[in-house]
Amino acid sequence: MRPVRTVFAGALLGTLVLAGCGQNSGTTATPAPAAPSASAPAAGDGFPVTIEAGNGKVTIDKKPERIVSLSASHTETLFAVGAGPQVIAVDDRSNFPPEAPKTDLSGFKPNVEAIVAKKPDLVVLSDDLDNVVAALGKVGVPVLLEPAAKTLDEAYEEIAEIGAATGNKAKADEVVTGMRAAMDKLAAEAPKDKKLTYYHELDQTPYAATSQTFIGQVYSIFGLTNIADQAPDAAGGYPKLSAEFVAQADPDLIFLADVKCCKQDKAALTKRPGWAGLSAVKNDRVVELDDDIASRWGPRIVELAESIGAAVAKAGTS
Repeated sequence: MRPVRTVFAGALLGTLVLAGCGQNSGTTATPAPAAPSASAPAAGDGFPVTIEAGNGKVTIDKKPERIVSLSASHTETLFAVGAGPQVIAVDDRSNFPPEAPKTDLSGFKPNVEAIVAKKPDLVVLSDDLDNVVAALGKVGVPVLLEPAAKTLDEAYEEIAEIGAATGNKAKADEVVTGMRAAMDKLAAEAPKDKKLTYYHELDQTPYAATSQTFIGQVYSIFGLTNIADQAPDAAGGYPKLSAEFVAQADPDLIFLADVKCCKQDKAALTKRPGWAGLSAVKNDRVVELDDDIASRWGPRIVELAESIGAAVAKAGTS
């Protein structure tokens, strides 16, 4: 099983708080240009507002003033869309932004009594572990379930929905519009004629992510070829590779998303059987990513893409 740190893989392996995204139609009202939105009355951002979330249609009667976030990704989104002052508690893995009111609440093993003790008027989470959604519903606590995004469009949609649910729709739409523009710019600037291959490492087991995953879609805007797509068990999206498989594929670029958690870097790779001679190692194309940014689907997706883009540009000129 995957370690709990690896959020994207956890969605498919069933070990984490990140299940596949449950939104399809998005909203019932006309969305703002370039950003999916949530349904709302004709007045605009007023309440009540209804969100088509992972737990069905959620109606929020008034602007929430005591929000609890049990998802590191959603904590980042809440603060990015201007809902930070409304957040009174976040889970123990929400470490960004620094001012987020971190607590010992767990998103992996939600404790309903501990959550209710915070007196929230909205709980935002990314998985319904232990039927926490129903349990909170029984005591009258509104819950917004926004599961792990499978695509960039779903990530944008969730940001817009969280903005609408918290009374920050205009700011959320602004954030999404900026993200789309930044990603489009990075894609346009990418030197796709080089036909570079890459390997994205989730942990040193090693587990990887294929092009069918959320993280794989981010890489795809740069025209890269993912070596994990050819793995024997790639259908699940997060195959466990062998050291021999990676060595034989010899990727042009290696991206490590297990730097902070597992102390992996270029030097560590050289100690693996057959890896010291990999092209990416010899040509200094091992990229150390920020574990958190590489494992979340909030507003900092752009920062991840910028890191990838810089590595691709460097490889394209060498």
